[in-house]
Amino acid sequence: MDPFKNMHEWKKNMDRFFGEQFWNEFEGILKPPIPQVNMYQADNEIVCICNIPGNQDADRIDVYIDYATLEIKGEIKVHPDYGGQMIQEEILEGSFERQLDLPFPVRSDKYHADYQNGLLIIHLYRLITKESSKHKVPIKLNKTK
Repeated sequence: MDPFKNMHEWKKNMDRFFGEQFWNEFEGILKPPIPQVNMYQADNEIVCICNIPGNQDADRIDVYIDYATLEIKGEIKVHPDYGGQMIQEEILEGSFERQLDLPFPVRSDKYHADYQNGLLIIHLYRLITKESSKHKVPIKLNKTK
């Protein structure tokens, strides 16, 4: 017996009872944000490693820094159309826009970002003075041999 067979009907009944916007509150729990990000902090540096598979062109990823905020935009596209029915999906795909709060303000004149093997690695450096301006970070594509 499939316990999820009637899930669609159950959700429809819950939508009628609570309203269709009810599930929006649970979106971050039910579907984690993409891309997945690991952030590391040293005294004067932050390193962000973002999981963005399937990208062959670094120009299709946008990274912005603004004082103590990092913004990443792009798309995760893992597979071509295989013409069959997907039977298991664990790698989240699609367009994304993610904004991350940084542990301290960062410099807008010193940073670098590299994309290799599906990972975007961003190095940011602590800002000593207070200034705020949003800057696009160029990404260098490192091709694997």
